[in-house]
Amino acid sequence: MTSTSRVAIDVGGTFTDVVELSPATGEIRFGKVPTTPAQPTAGVLDAFGTTRAPMARVDMFTHGTTLGLNALLTRTGARTAVVGTAGFRDVYLLGRTDRRTNYDITYRPPPALLERYDTFEVPERSLFDGSVHRPLDEAAARAVAATIAERGYDSVAVAFLHSYANPAHELRMREILAEVAPEVAVTVSHELSREYREYERTSTAVLDAYVKPIVRRYLERLEGELAAGGFAGRFLMTRSGGGAMTASAAREQPVSLILSGPAGGVIGATAFGALIDRPNLITIDMGGTSLDASLVIDGEPVLHQGAEFEQLPINTPSLYIHTIGAGGGSIAWLDGAGALQVGPQSAGADPGPASYGKGGTQPTFTDAALAVGYMGTTAALGGRLTLDDRLAVGALEPLADKLGLTPLALARGIIRISTTKIMGAVRAITVEVGRDPKDFALLSFGGGGGLVAVDVAHELNIPTVIVPPGQGAFSAFGMLFADVQHDFARTAVMPLAELDSPAVAASYAEMAADAATALGAEGFGVSQRVLTRSVDVRYAGQEHTVTVPLQDDAAGVEREFTELHERQYGHTMDDPIEITTLRLRATGQVEKPALPPLPRRESGGLASEGAREVYVSEEQPAVPYALYTRETLLAGDEIAGPAVIHEHTATTVIHAGDRLLVGEHGEMTITVRADS
Repeated sequence: MTSTSRVAIDVGGTFTDVVELSPATGEIRFGKVPTTPAQPTAGVLDAFGTTRAPMARVDMFTHGTTLGLNALLTRTGARTAVVGTAGFRDVYLLGRTDRRTNYDITYRPPPALLERYDTFEVPERSLFDGSVHRPLDEAAARAVAATIAERGYDSVAVAFLHSYANPAHELRMREILAEVAPEVAVTVSHELSREYREYERTSTAVLDAYVKPIVRRYLERLEGELAAGGFAGRFLMTRSGGGAMTASAAREQPVSLILSGPAGGVIGATAFGALIDRPNLITIDMGGTSLDASLVIDGEPVLHQGAEFEQLPINTPSLYIHTIGAGGGSIAWLDGAGALQVGPQSAGADPGPASYGKGGTQPTFTDAALAVGYMGTTAALGGRLTLDDRLAVGALEPLADKLGLTPLALARGIIRISTTKIMGAVRAITVEVGRDPKDFALLSFGGGGGLVAVDVAHELNIPTVIVPPGQGAFSAFGMLFADVQHDFARTAVMPLAELDSPAVAASYAEMAADAATALGAEGFGVSQRVLTRSVDVRYAGQEHTVTVPLQDDAAGVEREFTELHERQYGHTMDDPIEITTLRLRATGQVEKPALPPLPRRESGGLASEGAREVYVSEEQPAVPYALYTRETLLAGDEIAGPAVIHEHTATTVIHAGDRLLVGEHGEMTITVRADS
């Protein structure tokens, strides 16, 4: 039977979102089911159960999961060992000095992933130029492998000195581990990062090894269940760097998935911004557990060549996403001083907010939004879950009594605190790095984004808020646009003037050959492949670099570097310029969905469906907000605030003075009131 659908599923902390695209018609359907933390694959299969097409008629499935991230957050990953070069056993545990912590008396390091007991060393030594100073001692390597097997480790990270220049010893150590300890999952550092900086490369390998057994089991089980359901299409996973990777590649390099959860939303924001001609966007994705903020500048998401998880570096490209614990399930509580706080603790999917009626008793942001009137009790959330306002108010009452407030006044306070935290996240990626929020439009999505977006924009003087179609499942929607990506890098510290040298050309040729092999094995023809070259450049003697697109000559690179350095660091210098790293991104292009235009209203005007009383303040306890259903809106429709627009997966709130216009692709563009 001919395949007719593409499906994307994003597993969040509270809900699992699903988007189904029919390429023949361009029709897109959004859905939402509860996440199943105890059985991760069950929620994915439940999401497939909401699609119209059976699995056998799905030709591409793109998936995003926080499984690896959750294992790190809860320290429930695999029991992991590290094998390093003799004399460098402590590279990982020593890390790097961070002077910021020297002056913070409240600083406490995050719990370690392993102890010194878990570190091993093997006599071997390669030099920075790739030459072998000391051959691998295979007898010692076998003894280490035997000890690892005897102690019952699940996983091992192999990170030898200068293996980025010569990986032969790491490859041989993997072979020995496969012979002596075949049950142990193995990560070798050079396959994740062919760059200098031993600690960063070792940390990346350790993080990969720590989550590898868990991710492998999950993907193998999911692939088996999908196959049993008749799925035979392409299975992709979103990755931290903003693209996708095949499920088979994800099993081998799961570190690329650690920060992939919010990546789909940024991918979608970039694509949707291009569609509606909005190249500069601040994005906020408010889900059930967390809020993720990011930037799109000149039509491109901001990308970092290295990421960090709880001060542990991940030396792979990653989207610049700032995450805080401010989701719909964030719990309201009193700190030691008796002050009201919201999050980062979350009610999650089980039991969820009190208003879900699943046994939750603690007040959450969702309960507060329901109590003040932002959300209703008639339309089922995601078509499945009906909220109970009595349970919401009941959960608010004990905390309100302690503070001497009414439940509705407390609810308004919870919303204000959450809004302030979200403003802080937006400021962190704009004001604190020298960018003015008013130069951007705010693209809001996620199940809770529409509830707070206008307030955040008003406080930060952002003139426009854009709410895309299917906002509650927009991260899953964005996954439909994700191309398969592979990132390659080679350390090459040299003066910029040597950019045209044969050694540079040879390195790029080697990376291009690796890229062709990888993309060819994944079924991408030559016409579907795009190779993008860049270089990391710095002033001689500096530590930090700027990534610059490769130009035709060294002078072009210097001009681009000078401009970017001025933008990022606020100054330029007369010092010599040098290259540190050669980079190549290989992209396998997938077919992008085309959104059909939204029809316009042919006759009559848009009428509200009634009104709901919203608690704005003690002075305004029952302000009527007009009600609209988003699925009935057509292009060109206008709504003046105050109003509530509810839809299948989310709710949007606008206030007095705000004006909303429905665009031709279904987007709601809100002009935020400007106070004098």
